[in-house]
Amino acid sequence: MKVYIYLQNGTMLEANSFGAEGTVVGEIIFNTSMGGYQELITDPASAGQFVTFTMPEIGNVGVNEQDMQSSKVQVKGMIVRKYQKRYSNFRAETTLDELLVKHNVMGICDIDTRFLAKTIRKEGAMMMVASTSISDKAELKKILENSPRIEDINYVEEVSTKKAYKHESSTYSQREFKYDTPPASKANIVVIDFGVKRNILDELRSAALDVEVVPNSFNADDLVERYKAKSIDGVFLSSGPGNPMVLKKEQEQIKKLIDAKIPMFGISLGHQLLSISHGYETYKLKFGHHGGNHPVKNLATGIVEITAQNHNYNVTKNVEEVAEVTHSSLFDGTIEGLKYKDSPIVSVQHHPEASSRSKESRYIFSDFLSLIKR
Repeated sequence: MKVYIYLQNGTMLEANSFGAEGTVVGEIIFNTSMGGYQELITDPASAGQFVTFTMPEIGNVGVNEQDMQSSKVQVKGMIVRKYQKRYSNFRAETTLDELLVKHNVMGICDIDTRFLAKTIRKEGAMMMVASTSISDKAELKKILENSPRIEDINYVEEVSTKKAYKHESSTYSQREFKYDTPPASKANIVVIDFGVKRNILDELRSAALDVEVVPNSFNADDLVERYKAKSIDGVFLSSGPGNPMVLKKEQEQIKKLIDAKIPMFGISLGHQLLSISHGYETYKLKFGHHGGNHPVKNLATGIVEITAQNHNYNVTKNVEEVAEVTHSSLFDGTIEGLKYKDSPIVSVQHHPEASSRSKESRYIFSDFLSLIKR
């Protein structure tokens, strides 16, 4: 079926569709990962976005339940050069097309993704509308102009769990990606769910941490009391979607955890919220960092780690007043990791848990356990 696309900069495009039909508005970005498309589209951090894949062949390994990072497909849509409905992989259970239809998500194919990536790189991430039923440019433009922008929407409220639960089992016991020698000691942590990935929960479990997940509407006073009573040993702030500056309630609660000197670890959105809660606001990158091949330098060891990244916002250099920079992007010099000077708090912007890249950043989860024990 034909699909008609209108970009915020006035560009009108025509392509073919797979997955669900309809009219959808979202922010268009590009991602440079060579694999891991199911992980990316089910990552809650991708909520509200149309993801343009620069890898030309998508769908060729199918999809399976084990690689779902949340309960559903989170993206507004996915844009690919060529969609392969015929998959070939021993782990595949169904097609990507069937997964998108099940979760009412649009797929767009047979389009020049190189042109789209170059446009976004030049002009920045922008809003777009795609429709399988509306072909009139003026009508699509009107729909886009009357729709809220992604930075004004609180997607965390949509993707966070509604009730607390324990993450007991790890899929890593069934896969090759597990530690050779898990740490013998254990600790109890609370994961604050701003849009947590299952891979993150699995890595925390594999690092010998007992994991309790709570909603973004958590009560910091309760966690402080539990920490004082020694029923929990630390707090993890998860990744998630959207603009961290709109999460005012969460920032106020995190400030209480900081004041209580509770050991904390944050990834991506959690990393940004820790900076904001210390008094240092974030800013939006031109087209964000999205891919599985981003070099990050560990400033303590000098080792360059190849990381996965999926964020549009970044912390400012001013945060160095209260934190030591531990990791830095070799693409643009932006901050990728922090260790706070007067608090037992660390954070990273990249995703050490991602399956779509090498594993040299996974030590960060064991480092969190060491931080708690100290």
